[in-house]
Amino acid sequence: MGNRRIGGLELGDTRRSRRLIRLVEDLSAHPLGSIPVASGGWAETKAAYRLLDNPALDWREMLEVHTMRTRERMAGHPVVLCIQDSTELDFTTQPGIAGLGRLSYEAQQGMYVHPTLVVTPQGAALGVVDAWMWARAPKGAATVKESVRWLEGYGIVADLAETLPATRLVYVADREGDMRALMDDAARRGMPADWLVRAQHERKTAVGDKLWARLGASEPLGEIEFTLPAVPGRPSHWVGQTLYLQRVTLPARKGTPAVQVTALLAREEHPPAGEQAIEWRLLTNRSATTLEEAVELIEWYRRRWLVEVFFRILKSGCRVEALQLGTLERLERALVIYLIIAWRILHLVTWGRDCPDLSCEVVFDPEEWQAAWIVAHRRPPPDTPPPLGMMVRLIARFGGFLGRKSDGHPGPKAIWQGMQRVREFALAFEAGKATYASSG
Repeated sequence: MGNRRIGGLELGDTRRSRRLIRLVEDLSAHPLGSIPVASGGWAETKAAYRLLDNPALDWREMLEVHTMRTRERMAGHPVVLCIQDSTELDFTTQPGIAGLGRLSYEAQQGMYVHPTLVVTPQGAALGVVDAWMWARAPKGAATVKESVRWLEGYGIVADLAETLPATRLVYVADREGDMRALMDDAARRGMPADWLVRAQHERKTAVGDKLWARLGASEPLGEIEFTLPAVPGRPSHWVGQTLYLQRVTLPARKGTPAVQVTALLAREEHPPAGEQAIEWRLLTNRSATTLEEAVELIEWYRRRWLVEVFFRILKSGCRVEALQLGTLERLERALVIYLIIAWRILHLVTWGRDCPDLSCEVVFDPEEWQAAWIVAHRRPPPDTPPPLGMMVRLIARFGGFLGRKSDGHPGPKAIWQGMQRVREFALAFEAGKATYASSG
C-alpha cells in the first residue's frame, strides 16, 4: 500500500527513515509473517532488527508521525470518536524476553497496550492518536497506578481537541473509564472534548438517591433496535432495548464542584432464551433530552466494538504475540509499527464498506491493484482505477471471501490474507517486467 501514510518521517536520520518506511511496507504486505519472512532476505532482516534495536528510535516519535496524519483526516469531520481500551499481549511461551511482567494470572508473562483509536460516528477508522505500553512490576514494587492511563488518555484527547476547533472530539471508554476524577478533570478544563463512558458504579445524586435505581424506575423514553455483532462464542443477534434518560447532578466531593451528567440506561427487556439481558449504563457530559439524541449516544457507544476488531487484527492477523525481539524496548518499537498496520487493515474494512465509490488509488498503489486485477480477471487492467469497494472485495476473495450476496462486507481476516497474496502478485509482475526489459 505504498508509503503515502508515513511519508515525511525523518527521525533525525535519512537512512533510518527509509529503513523504517521499508519495514512498514514489508510488514504491511506480510501481516501474518515474521520479520525475517516479511523482510524477504537476510540483509533486509538484519537491517530491520538493527532498526528495532536502535535506542535512538523512540516509539513515541514513530507514533507521532502517524498521529499527525490522523489529525489531518479528523479535520474533515464534524464529530469523531476517540475510543480507548486495553489489551494484554501474552509472551509466556517466550520466557527469554527481558522486561516483561505478570498478566491477569501470575503464571503468565507479557505486557499491555492501551491505544486511542479514532473512528467516525459512521464507523470509518481514521487512525491511532495515542498509546500506553507497559509491563507490570513484580508484586510489592512501587508503581504508578494503571488507572492513570484513562486520565492521561482523556487529557491527550482534550489537548488534541484544542488543535481541531471545527471538529468535536468524543472520548469513549468502557467500564474501566468510569472515574469521577476523569469527569472532574474534563469539567476543570472546560470540556474541550466530550466524554461518553459505560458506568460500572452505582452513584448517589446530589439529592441523595441512587442514580441507576432512580433511572430504572422512571418513565421510558422509547426503544432502539439493532443487530449486535458476533463475538467469539456468541453469534450475532437482534437486540431490542428500552431507553431511560435523565440529566442529573453528581454531588461535590473532595474539594471539587458538583458535576452535571446525562445518564442513559439501555435495557434489553426480553433477551433470547438462555441469554443474559444486554444492559448498558452510560454517562456523558453531553446534554440529551430527546429519543433521537439518546439513540445517537447508543450508536456512538456501539462503535466501541471496532477497537475489539482492531485488537483481533493486531493479535490474530499481525501475530504480534509471536514476535521474538529479546527486550521490552524492541517490542515497543515493533508494536508501534504493527498498530499502524492493524489500523490500515481496519481502515480498508471500514472504507471499503462506507466509501465504496472512492478511487482505489486512495489506498492502493497502482502496482498492487493492477496486479490483483490481472490475476483475478486474466486481462489487462482498465485505464481508470476501479472503485475502492470493488477492489476491496476482489482482494478479499484472494483471502477466502466468497462474495455471495448473503455474505455482506468482507471482514479483516479475508482482507489481511488477501493483501499478502496481492503483494506477492505485485512483486512477481515487477520482476517479470524487469526481466523482459533487460532481455529487450
